[in-house]
Amino acid sequence: MNTAQPTVWTGTVSDEQQAKVPWVVGVALVLGVFLWMGPYMGVNVVLLPAKTALLAGDGKASVVAVLSTSAMIVAAIANIVFGALSDLTRSRFGRRSPWIIGGSVLAAAAMMFVSWAPTVPLLIVGWCVYQCFLNAIVAPLIAVITDRTAPKFRGTISAMYALGYSVGIYGGQMIGARFLTDQSMGFTVLAVLTLIGGPLAALIMREGSSLAMPRKRFTAQMFWEHFSFPTRHCRDYYLALFGKFLIVAAKFAISGFQLYILTDYMMQSADGAKHYVSVISMCMMVTAIAMTVIAGPISDRIGSRKIPVIACSLLVAVGSIIPFFSNDPKMMIAYALVAGTGMGAYNAVDQALNVEVLPSKDTAAKDLGILNLANTGGQVLGPVLAATLINMFGYHALFPLAAVCSLLGALSQGQAARESLLSIVLFPLIIPILLAGIRVCAGGFSEALPEGVESWLGIAVAFDAVFLAAGLVLFPFVFSGDE
Repeated sequence: MNTAQPTVWTGTVSDEQQAKVPWVVGVALVLGVFLWMGPYMGVNVVLLPAKTALLAGDGKASVVAVLSTSAMIVAAIANIVFGALSDLTRSRFGRRSPWIIGGSVLAAAAMMFVSWAPTVPLLIVGWCVYQCFLNAIVAPLIAVITDRTAPKFRGTISAMYALGYSVGIYGGQMIGARFLTDQSMGFTVLAVLTLIGGPLAALIMREGSSLAMPRKRFTAQMFWEHFSFPTRHCRDYYLALFGKFLIVAAKFAISGFQLYILTDYMMQSADGAKHYVSVISMCMMVTAIAMTVIAGPISDRIGSRKIPVIACSLLVAVGSIIPFFSNDPKMMIAYALVAGTGMGAYNAVDQALNVEVLPSKDTAAKDLGILNLANTGGQVLGPVLAATLINMFGYHALFPLAAVCSLLGALSQGQAARESLLSIVLFPLIIPILLAGIRVCAGGFSEALPEGVESWLGIAVAFDAVFLAAGLVLFPFVFSGDE
């Protein structure tokens, strides 16, 4: 059988049924993800803080904290609930499309309510309602990967999802910034983009009917199965969740304090910090987009998701430790290039890995929604841990924290012992080579090599030797066999 999509919806596609990459599904995901992520970032990063400043004045910081916390709670719950509901949906338009379309319409309406909100309480209510309906798009759209893509092509399609995600993150901020002086128009433009996103994605991918799929009667057992955390055949699933949680925490531990790192640790002026923030953002965007395009097809070609994910996690770990050795702001650019490469490739392959470790295809959207808790939780835990260590030990402690989180994330993604051992061996071997190269190249811009090269390199080597020895000693006690 050679059809990419059966006439009657079965809930999944096998390698035998799908002979070619489902590019149509990939294009739908690129546009669908961009048209919810772009408006979200444009509002969340630019327009919402601007409106908050107008309504709250000097109390804007406290209001932003309330908005962020409430949005995180609502998003986490809504993602799981709408994912479960889409798993149970039976309609001529499929399981996912009705929720994707409905979520787009209602999220756009909620965004306009946020634009209109005349008081802080109504602003908070409107933003929470928007987060709720936005996740009616997010959870079902991610599940399309497992529904419509054969295992052998999931790396490529996951990369296309990540491409829309990456372009949306940076493109949305750019769109929002253009309307900073005309917020009402900005909200309207972004709401329109949200409105067309879901219907456009649904129209392109043309999901098959789900009416022929078995219907489930509402019972306590059915409710527990579709609205609770998995409890069977889920070891790899929770390892992937834990690994993703740590990687996200590592990223936000540094990005959340990026401005303060530049001003307080690297002693840059306001203008200097502004310049480096722009350069760092550009480096992260370019590397993310470039690796998104490359990593997914490579993972399909080698037939593995775990090894690329481990390698990407190690790159984030290596990039995170670089600023520890010098307070030169160019070290943050090196961090952006190395860690950005790792995060770009990680995002490209991550969804494919998540799909492959799902406990059941019947609850795919709900289980993917639970995995999304790693994103929201990591975004909170990373800055909290970072702030604690900075207050106790200073900014030097921030970078080992992020490196250790990324390394532990790599270890947890290696679900077999030999793959985890790869993380222990490669991490200490990569660091001194990479850091030495950065240090020598930095010296190339001056007449002489930087002072203290020998002692600096000695510290790096000593760090790696201790880490490698400890890792190899502890490894047999942590892992046994290949299970």
